Amino acid sequence: MSHYRNTVRHTAASILLLALSSSSLHAIAALTLAEAEQLALSDDPAVAASRARSQALREDAVASGQLPDPKLKAGLFNLPLDTLDTDQEPTTQLRLGLQQAFPRGATLKHRQRQAEWNATSEQSRAEDKTRKLVREVRNSFLELHYQLQAEQVVINTRTLFAQLVDITQAHYATGRVSQQDVLRAALELSRLDDRATRIRNEQEKTRATLAKWIGNSASQTLDPNFPVLPDLLSKEELTAALEQHPVILAESARLESHNQAVQVAREQYKPGWGVGLEYRKRFGENPNGSDRTDMMAAMVTVDLPLFPEKRQDRRLAANLQQAEAAQLTRADRLRDLRAMLDSDYASWQRLGERASLYETQLLREARANVQASLNAYQSGVTEFTTLMRARITDLDVRLDELRLRVDRAKAQARLLYLAGEKQ
Repeated sequence: MSHYRNTVRHTAASILLLALSSSSLHAIAALTLAEAEQLALSDDPAVAASRARSQALREDAVASGQLPDPKLKAGLFNLPLDTLDTDQEPTTQLRLGLQQAFPRGATLKHRQRQAEWNATSEQSRAEDKTRKLVREVRNSFLELHYQLQAEQVVINTRTLFAQLVDITQAHYATGRVSQQDVLRAALELSRLDDRATRIRNEQEKTRATLAKWIGNSASQTLDPNFPVLPDLLSKEELTAALEQHPVILAESARLESHNQAVQVAREQYKPGWGVGLEYRKRFGENPNGSDRTDMMAAMVTVDLPLFPEKRQDRRLAANLQQAEAAQLTRADRLRDLRAMLDSDYASWQRLGERASLYETQLLREARANVQASLNAYQSGVTEFTTLMRARITDLDVRLDELRLRVDRAKAQARLLYLAGEKQ
């Protein structure tokens, strides 16, 4: 008997442990928005590619600031072709030389700065891709949350409608309602099934979109709680923060890069320099029998930009135009961001007002309307059509309220992309 009791206790303990383990696994499997963001950011090829390009440009900037490699020269001069004897003629020489060029003015400094600004621009583009990635993940996650919750609302409503169908059929058997009421109840039930199918179709499409960012994790169960986003700054702070948006920082860096190109073009009016040193080995002997003396040569070369109209002037004018275009592009990007901010902020505010109206009035009024219609129908005061219409209105109001909350969160996600988040 004791052994039997121990066995029962052990079995019960095992079942309890299994239940707790299953519950824990289920809790772990529920994907939250924060987890989805981390998954997307951990291994995104577009962001990684931008960062790699930025690092490549920084490496190139170091190389751009260095002098050209020196040149080594070697040659045999004044070798007689009739005998190919190096000792025959006193002018025959073996020359070994080294040359070094120095670019015009501060060209190297400005080219290095130009490459550094290009790297900064690419780094800002990588940050913009990161923000866009987070925005897209949030948008897909919120949409999937809506589809899942909407399906649950429809399923719950279908249960009520199925009960109404049973009640209507029972009343039809007793002659209390007409056959049209029975058909209407069955029709609405079928329409709910169709709506549930359409919602599940949207779920699958949204999961496929989310899978682009987080892979197979998109198939996990979602956290049923409404996704929480970081708080927004005030409208004034959001507008001020646009100056530090990665898109604007990228355009600002691109403008500075063109300004450095202008400086490079200005330096081309200055002369470039080159220096060289040669050792000249002489062969044979002098008439008195002594060895011929070796020689050395030192040289300086200078560029002479005497006719700049077709070269330096044109290149300077071209770079000035490119710098102006970059400045205008930056202003245009900032104008676009401000317009997006104004639009999304207005949507966020108005959707908040509508969601508050639904929460404080419309949901309560829709439920009250359903209850009043049910009471009236049970008392024989109103028709079945009125009751069905009240049920459908209640369903639509609940779905609309959920849609408003999700759309407002999407607008908030777009605002967070535009102006950043509180740290």
